[in-house]
Amino acid sequence: MNSKRNIAIVAGGDSSEAEVSLRSAKGLLSFIDTRKYELYLVFISHGKWQVEIGEGTKIAIDKNDFSFIVGNKKINIDFAYITIHGRPGEDGRLQGYFDLVGIPYSCCGVLTSALTFNKYTCNRFLGSFGIAVADSIRLLRGDKIENKEVENRLGLPVFVKPNDGGSSCGTFKVKSADGLQKAIEEAFKEGEEIIIERFMEGRELTCGAYQRSDKEIVLFPITEVISKNEFFDFAAKYQADRVEEITPAEIGAEKTQEVKELTRRIYKIIDAKGIIRIDYIMSPQGLVQLLEVNTTPGMTATSFIPQQIKAAGLDIREVMTEIIEKKFKKID
Repeated sequence: MNSKRNIAIVAGGDSSEAEVSLRSAKGLLSFIDTRKYELYLVFISHGKWQVEIGEGTKIAIDKNDFSFIVGNKKINIDFAYITIHGRPGEDGRLQGYFDLVGIPYSCCGVLTSALTFNKYTCNRFLGSFGIAVADSIRLLRGDKIENKEVENRLGLPVFVKPNDGGSSCGTFKVKSADGLQKAIEEAFKEGEEIIIERFMEGRELTCGAYQRSDKEIVLFPITEVISKNEFFDFAAKYQADRVEEITPAEIGAEKTQEVKELTRRIYKIIDAKGIIRIDYIMSPQGLVQLLEVNTTPGMTATSFIPQQIKAAGLDIREVMTEIIEKKFKKID
């Protein structure tokens, strides 16, 4: 009798980040302990849900209970590791589905996922707790804004980006007013709303965290990101020669502690689950400002989280096992 739990690594999604999601799925397939778990790669895209069995064989998932049939045997999934960066796996929709069918999953719940997926709403919410965030303007599809209003409210340069996307897809640094409208048009190709955000000068930092079975929040070493491009855009994120990543970040003991404690505080405020990663900008004056919260961070072999876990002296297989098993202990 097979005593292994069946784990679905759920990848894909409906956004431009689907390719990135598949890279994360491959990373997870190598990180999760196959001595303890039977792993299945499930691909979700635009309503099509399939599990990959063997080389090139794909079988439809029964959405009634997230099961599938192999031969004459029904396979029931015990746990879903969601690694979709974007809709429907990062915005709370898939979390709601798994809640309905009673399958535990790796990441934050419906409310937290929906909140953090909407950058504008999340930053306004966390700003109400005294956390420093950049001033920004939100536009819904169909909204218009004059260049002068942007300049008056936010100055230049600004970042224009989707409010409901990630991996810097559709993100532009706009230095002059005559580039604003084109950037807004391009950003809207990624979603239904965008934000125009005041430029925050400084060093880009990112810190990962997860909660152990004993409810202790483990804070990983901080990474400093130094992009060789204009900013840490899609190319810099996924081309090793376009970025330098320093883990642990060389920012001194005091600032290291400050960033870690801020990460711990945000983890608690948003009621996070599983691994999250929080990005910051530290100004030349030392002010640590929130950039965004990522509840399904990248999990390729070279992503920040695996780097930080290694730098912390932790075994990534043990971390994955703890995240999975925590859900069966019902202590969230």
